[in-house]
Amino acid sequence: MPNDSKLESKFQAELIKELKTIFPGCIIQKQDSGRIQGIPDLLILYEDKWAMLECKRSEKASHRPNQDYYVAKFDDMSFCRYIYPENKAEVLDALQQSLQSNRKAC
Repeated sequence: MPNDSKLESKFQAELIKELKTIFPGCIIQKQDSGRIQGIPDLLILYEDKWAMLECKRSEKASHRPNQDYYVAKFDDMSFCRYIYPENKAEVLDALQQSLQSNRKAC
């Protein structure tokens, strides 16, 4: 299992760098699943919007208890998805559409 955790943490670190490039000036907060079991990994704050992402090492990676609940709940509130290498481009496209829609004029 340490190998799987290493793969997920490497994917997450690379994803954070990419998110900061796509959304300049965003704040990305890594969440503490020890406080609320199942809470998604990343909170992204961008301008006047927010989103959450639950990182997985692969499409077939198991979901922990409560993860499906929180992903659905936060998606109803704003934007929340599972993200893994196989769907990364699709999720990032949807995230861009969500966070950059109806942007405030400067």
